[in-house]
Amino acid sequence: MPVAFVTGASRGIGKSCALHLADAGFDVALGARTLVEGEAREHSSTVQRSDMRPLPGSLATTAALVVERGRRALPVFLDLLDRASLATAVTTVLEQWGAIDVLVNNGRYIGPGHMDRFLDTPIELLDKQLEANVVAPMVLAQLVLPQMIDRGEGTIVNITSAAGYGDPPAPAGDGGWGMGYGVSKGGFHRIAGVLAVELAEQGICAYNVQPGFVATERMAMDMGAFGFDASQGAPPDVVGAVVAWLATEPEADTMNGTNVEAQDFCRERGLVPGWGG
Repeated sequence: MPVAFVTGASRGIGKSCALHLADAGFDVALGARTLVEGEAREHSSTVQRSDMRPLPGSLATTAALVVERGRRALPVFLDLLDRASLATAVTTVLEQWGAIDVLVNNGRYIGPGHMDRFLDTPIELLDKQLEANVVAPMVLAQLVLPQMIDRGEGTIVNITSAAGYGDPPAPAGDGGWGMGYGVSKGGFHRIAGVLAVELAEQGICAYNVQPGFVATERMAMDMGAFGFDASQGAPPDVVGAVVAWLATEPEADTMNGTNVEAQDFCRERGLVPGWGG
C-alpha cells in the first residue's frame, strides 16, 4: 500500500488532504503538534493579543477518519520550528511503514506576526515564519527524497499561497497579510520548481498547489477580526481532491514543477461533486 505523509494534518486543508489520499488508496502518516482534541497553544496572529482557545481538530480525530476509510493512520508529533522533531517524525514513519511515497507540505507557522504590519513585527517572529514555512519543508524534503530516489518515484506537494507571488489588497489587519507570511510563502513557492528541474529524471515530481481562500476551522475562528469572512471560502475538500489527483493520475507527470490553482483546477475537472466555486 502506498504511503502519504501530510503535515498540518490535524485540521483544515491538511486534514482534507489526508482523507482524500486515504480515499485514493494511501495509508497516511499524519504530522502536527495537536495530538488530541482540546490542546491549547498560542494561535493569535498578532502581537497585540493572545489567544489560547483550543482550535477544533487533532491528529487523533483525523486518524480515526482515515481508519474509517479502511486505511492505516500513523499520527506523529511534528513541530515545524523544531528540526529534531522533523527528523524523528520521518524516521518513525520509515521505520514503521518502510516508505513515504507522497509528502504533502501543508503545515505552516501559526502565531503572532502573521497579521501584524512590518514595523510592528519583531524580527524574531519573521525568523520563525521563514523557519516554519520555508526551511522546515526543505528539511522534510531532504529527509524523504533519498528513499524516493532509490525506488525511482516519489511526489512532493507544497501547499503554497497567492501571497507568495502577489501583494496584499490592503494592510495586515484590514484584509491583507503580514510581511513574514508573504515573504516566507514566496520562498516556499520556489521549492517545487527547483526539485522538478533537478530530480525529474530520477522519478520525482513536485508541485505547488495554491488553495485560494478556504473555509478552514481556524479561518472561521480567528480571521474574521482581520477582514476575512470564512463563509466566502471554498471547502477544504477542493484542495484535498486536487492533491489526491496529483498523487495518483499519470497525467500529473506532465505538470511536474508547476503551480496548480486548486479552485480552478477542481472546478474544471469536477473533482468535488456539487461544488462549482
